[in-house]
Amino acid sequence: MDEKLIQKIKERLTQPLPGPEAQFQMAPSFRLTMNKTTVTAKAGVLLLLYPKSNEWNIIFMKRPDYEGTHGGQISFPGGKFDPPDENLLETALRETKEEIGVPAITITMLGPLSPLYIPVSEYEVYPFIGFCDSMPEFKIDPHEVDYLIEARVIDLLNPSTRMKKRYSSDRVTGTVPYFNLDGNEVWGATAMILNEFLALIAD
Repeated sequence: MDEKLIQKIKERLTQPLPGPEAQFQMAPSFRLTMNKTTVTAKAGVLLLLYPKSNEWNIIFMKRPDYEGTHGGQISFPGGKFDPPDENLLETALRETKEEIGVPAITITMLGPLSPLYIPVSEYEVYPFIGFCDSMPEFKIDPHEVDYLIEARVIDLLNPSTRMKKRYSSDRVTGTVPYFNLDGNEVWGATAMILNEFLALIAD
């Protein structure tokens, strides 16, 4: 497996991150009008890289439909910080094990991306990048995950995956940029975090 991507990420993480400028390239239009108010909770999420068919992949998960802000959306493994967690990295790793069955001992951590505030849920999300040396044995928790989506990094870098749509709800209306992963629409905070990662490796 080509380790050049991993080495590149390690080197780039020693430099300033792309930050909000990259994140907001994939922000919904109505997101730009939402000011940061109160942070009611913090969450840790994991952008997990792993090799498959000699290509680096990233895993996403489709959440079940439920009453709530993020029901039915596509996200990275992760969730809310709980007091037993020592820090938000531990939160991200714990949730990854609980949601998709990948234990922390099999994951090598590379470092953090920029935190992102989510106005609709008043969460501050802390993303981390890690990788597995071999294809993980995924085992989903059906209460937390509807299904998994595997995406090759090389495909995510292709501009053709980026699309836009109109979105309207009882709260907001506007244009939403998203990544089209074989018909699965990755938008919102997940798309913003993903875009910072892609900006990190794009050059």
